[in-house]
Amino acid sequence: MEKMPKWADVVLIPLISLILAAILSALVILAIGENPIEAVKLMVTGALGSTYGWGYTLYYATNFMFTGLAVAVAFHARLFNIGGEGQAMLGGLGVAMVCLYIPWPHWSIALLAACAGSMLFGAAWAAIPAYLQAKRGSHIVITTIMFNFIAAAFLNYVLVNLMRPPGAQDPSSARFPEAVHLPTFQSMFSTAENVVFKGTPVNITFFIAVLACFVVWALIWRTRLGYEIRSYGKTETGAVYAGISPVRITIIAMLISGALAGLMAINNVMGEAERLVLNATEGAGFIGIAVALMGRSHPFGVFLAAILFGFLYQGGAELAFWTSIPRELIVVIQALVILFTGALDNMVRMPLEKLFLSLRKGVQ
Repeated sequence: MEKMPKWADVVLIPLISLILAAILSALVILAIGENPIEAVKLMVTGALGSTYGWGYTLYYATNFMFTGLAVAVAFHARLFNIGGEGQAMLGGLGVAMVCLYIPWPHWSIALLAACAGSMLFGAAWAAIPAYLQAKRGSHIVITTIMFNFIAAAFLNYVLVNLMRPPGAQDPSSARFPEAVHLPTFQSMFSTAENVVFKGTPVNITFFIAVLACFVVWALIWRTRLGYEIRSYGKTETGAVYAGISPVRITIIAMLISGALAGLMAINNVMGEAERLVLNATEGAGFIGIAVALMGRSHPFGVFLAAILFGFLYQGGAELAFWTSIPRELIVVIQALVILFTGALDNMVRMPLEKLFLSLRKGVQ
């Protein structure tokens, strides 16, 4: 018998954790001499009060959906993939190679090829840590962290020595041809009389991210492979007894995870920068860990958590611009959210479990 209803685990615990993080954040804002209520109003107005704010919020959320799904798939196999940052970097390299070196007649065809390229490069970068974990017993956390640094160094070398246009100073590739530029929300939803999402980078990749949430849900809960991944994640001994290969599941789960992280490059490389730059990921691979934790590794939870962190990113930028509150405060708020939804999860869970058990006994 479950100690608490499923809805309480998926909705109530994250909600209480978020409220606790918000209370502590308000105390931090008070401690630096600012009004927390005004700060929240400014964040909400800046992130959600206009199509401009929504444009940036959804752009950041798109990145976090991909990296959150990547971490969530690995979590289901009891693997802690911290390499989303490096896998997204290499996914960007795959996108750049597809967009720069193959002539495309239309963005739609280029988008399909870029998706394949980004997933292939991201999965390839996850394959080596997966093999080392499955075959050699190397800890996946250590190897994926190391591969983040290796990816950054490798990408720096490629951009500086191989892909940088002649005469350019910054480490970046040439700009992608106009034929592969993705439609933005501004071009998709604006009219002659009403221009919306003006100047924002949110683009058609947002819908790919939402589709990825549905695909991951179907994979994990509606396929045999998903059942094997979840079974292995719950109990390795039972999975082996049932004939499930730990090596196979470890490698497949990490390949899927790496492919999802690599897919993020469609948004920031092909959709926003329209070229490959050195620090395009901007920490989204690490934010994906928090998104997966808060979303309970469920695609719908990942979607909601990604929107929340997109709000924090855009709202924090507005906060830093219009007040004396430093931009780093948003990092503090994110850390508090991660702390309560991850490390201090049992602080909320255990009292709720006792409450629901007592209520159940009272009904009986």
